[in-house]
Amino acid sequence: MKVEVISLFPEFVEQVVKVGIPRKALDCGALQFNARDLRNYSDGADRRVDDRPYGGGPGMVMEPGPLSDAIAAAKTAIGSSAKVIAMSPQGIPMTQALMKALSAEPGLILICGRYEGLDERVTPQIDLEVSLGDFVLSGGELAAMVLVDAVARLLPGVLGHEGSAEADSFSAGLLDHPHYTRPPLWRDAPVPDVLLSGDHAKIARWRLKQALGATFLKRPDLIEKLDLSRTHAELLREFLSEHSGEKNQASK
Repeated sequence: MKVEVISLFPEFVEQVVKVGIPRKALDCGALQFNARDLRNYSDGADRRVDDRPYGGGPGMVMEPGPLSDAIAAAKTAIGSSAKVIAMSPQGIPMTQALMKALSAEPGLILICGRYEGLDERVTPQIDLEVSLGDFVLSGGELAAMVLVDAVARLLPGVLGHEGSAEADSFSAGLLDHPHYTRPPLWRDAPVPDVLLSGDHAKIARWRLKQALGATFLKRPDLIEKLDLSRTHAELLREFLSEHSGEKNQASK
C-alpha cells in the first residue's frame, strides 16, 4: 500500500513510521509512505496557504489552490486511483471495519486540515471524511497517524502471526478476551485453569465467553448491534451468572 499525507507539519507525521508496526510495515515493503509539505504548493514567497474567511468570523481557512495542487501531485506519485481522505471531526468515525476496508485500497492520500478547515471548493476532490472522535484537535496530523498505524497492522505479512489482527478487539464486533502469560501464579492471582489445560476447544469456548462478557460490561452498545446466535447468547448468560457469583463472593 502507498500512503501520502498532506500536512503543514510533515516532519511530525513522519514519526508514525519510525517505530513499532508501521516501521515494520515500511521495512518489509508492505507500506510505502510519504509526508508532503503543503507549503511547497503555495505560490507566494511567504509560503502562505491560508487566508481569512469570506463573510467574516474568527480563524483562517486553508486555501483551495495549494491543497488541490498537493492532491494532484500525490496522485501522480502513487496513482490516480488512490482514495483521498480528509481528516475531519465532521467525518465518519474510525472503526475496525473501516480500517480493514481501507487496508485493501492500493493507495491513500490523507489530508490534515488546520485552522477553521478547508475551503469548501476543494471537497469534490475528497472521497471520504474520517474522524478520530467527537472532539476537535488543533489539526488532522494525530488522526492521520492513528489511521496509518491502524491500517499498517492489517497489511499482509506485517504482523508476526496472520491471525493476530483477526483476534483483535472489534474485528468480530466484540472486545478482546483477557490474556495471560508466565508466571502461572502471580501475587496470589492464578492463570485460569482452562488456559493451562491444553484443550483447544475449551480454550476457544472460554475466550469467546470472556469476549462476550467484556463487551457486554464495557461496551453494551456493541452488543446491541450484534445478532447473537443461540450459542453466543448462552455463553453470555453463563458469563453473567459467573460474574455475579464472583462479585457476591468478593463482597463477603
